[in-house]
Amino acid sequence: MSAPAAPSAAGSGGDGGGAGAPGSEFRKEMGPWANFALGFTYLSPVVSTYTLFGTALATGGPPMIWAFLLAGLGQFLVALVFGEVVAQYPIAGGVYPWARRLWGKRWAWLTGWVYMWALLVTITSVAYGAGPFVAILFGFSPSVHTTVICTVILIIVAVLINYCGTKVLSWAAVIGFAAELVGALVVGVYLLVTHRFHGIGVIVDTYGTQGSGSYAPVFLAAAIIGFYQYYGFEACGDTAEEVEHPGQVIPKAMRRTIYVGGAAATFTCLSLLLSVADYQAIIDGRDPDPVVNLLFDAMGEVGARLVMAVVLISFLSCTISLQAAAGRLIYSYARDEMIAGHQLLRRFSHARAVPGYALLVSAVVPGLIAFGSLISEDALTKIVSFAILGIYGAFQMVVLAALRARLKGWRPSGEYTLGRWGLWVNAAALAYGIFAIVNICWPRTPDVPWYENWIVLLCGAVVVGTGVLYMVTTHHYGRGEAPAGDAIPERKEAGRA
Repeated sequence: MSAPAAPSAAGSGGDGGGAGAPGSEFRKEMGPWANFALGFTYLSPVVSTYTLFGTALATGGPPMIWAFLLAGLGQFLVALVFGEVVAQYPIAGGVYPWARRLWGKRWAWLTGWVYMWALLVTITSVAYGAGPFVAILFGFSPSVHTTVICTVILIIVAVLINYCGTKVLSWAAVIGFAAELVGALVVGVYLLVTHRFHGIGVIVDTYGTQGSGSYAPVFLAAAIIGFYQYYGFEACGDTAEEVEHPGQVIPKAMRRTIYVGGAAATFTCLSLLLSVADYQAIIDGRDPDPVVNLLFDAMGEVGARLVMAVVLISFLSCTISLQAAAGRLIYSYARDEMIAGHQLLRRFSHARAVPGYALLVSAVVPGLIAFGSLISEDALTKIVSFAILGIYGAFQMVVLAALRARLKGWRPSGEYTLGRWGLWVNAAALAYGIFAIVNICWPRTPDVPWYENWIVLLCGAVVVGTGVLYMVTTHHYGRGEAPAGDAIPERKEAGRA
C-alpha cells in the first residue's frame, strides 16, 4: 500500500461545469458502458427477483408485480435528482460527498454513516441470497450453516476481484450484465414458451391473500420486492472519479439503469408468475422455494443447474458492484478525515488504483454480519429489510439536502440539469422516499415479540443513534479541508471572501 493521499486532494469535486476531482488518485479507466453495467449489476434484476419472489408472492399473490412499477417510478425521480448533483460534483463515494457539498459537514457525516452501514448489510443480503443456489449447483443440501459459509466465500471471491483494479471491475460488471440478461431474458422467454400455466390476467387476481380485509396493506407488505429492486443506480456515481466526462456519462447511466434494469426485473417476475403451476401451495407455505422448484420442473436437472450457474454469476457480480461502491464510500470518508482509522482507510494502492483497506472493510464487516445472522430464524427478510431502510434513508438525506439547497438558491450548473422542473421533481422524490421508508418500517407481525415486530426500525434507530453519538463525541466531521455547503450561494461567496 502507498502512503495516504494528501489532504488537499480530499473530496475536491468539480464545480460548475462538472469538472473532475483534481487531486484524485483513481484512474479514469471505466468507460460509459462499464459504468452503466456497474449500476445494472448492483441493481441486479435477477438477484432481487429470485431472492424475494417466493416471499412477495406468498404475501400478496400475483398482483405484487405492480410493486415494480410503484418503486420504479419513485426511484426514477430520485435518479433524476442524483443526476443533477453528480453532474456538478463528480466525486468518488456518491451520497456522502454530495450531501457535504449540498448541506454541510455534519449532515454529510451522518449521511455517509447511514449509507455505509446500509451498503455493508446489502452486501450480506445479496451474498446470503446466493446460498441456496450455490447448494443446488454443487449438489449439497442447503441449511442455515451452509448458507452462511457460502455467503462468506462469495464475499471473499468478490473482494479479490475488486482488488484487481478498475479494469477488472469493469470487465466483471460487463460479464455480470451479460449473465443478468441471460437470466432475465433467455430463461424468461423459455419459461413462457414451454412452461406457462396462466394468462396475463393473473396479475390482478389476489388469490385471497387479503383475507376478509383490504388488499392495500397486503400489497404494501409484498412491495418489498420492488423496493429492494430499484437501487444500485447510485453506484454509477460512486465511481465518478474513474469515468471520463462524468457530468455527461453518469446521469445517463443512472437513468439507463432504471429503464433497462426495471424492465428486465419486471419481465423476469412476470415470466416466473405465469409459469408457477400452483399459487396456493406458495401462499400456504407448502412450496417455500418456488423459483428453484419451478426451474427444475421446467428445465430438468441439467438445465436447472446451468441456470443456477448463470444466476450465481449474477449474485457474484452484484456483490462485486456493491463492494466497489462501499469501498469507495469508505475511502472518500477517510480521505476527508471523517472517521477513526482514516490514516489507514485512505491508503491507496497505486499499482492497482484501488483503496485496499477500505475494500477490506467492505468484505470483513458483511462476513461478520453473515455469522451474526445465525441467531435469527428469518435472517434473510430482516437483513433485506434493514438494507432497504438504510439505502432509502441515505438517499432521502441527499434528496432533502438538494431540496433545501434549491430553496436557498442553489441552481444546478453541471452538464445535466432538470431546469424549471427541478424543484417539483425534487419534492416528489422526497415524498416518495418518505412513503417508502414508512412502509418498510411498518410492523406487520403482531404475533411475535414487539422487538421483532419493530426490528427494522430499531436497527435503523441504532445506526442513526450510534452515528450521532460518534459524531458529537469525536468531532471527526470537522476535520478535513474538502469544500462543504458551498452549493448554497451565500456560503460559497462567504468561503471565497
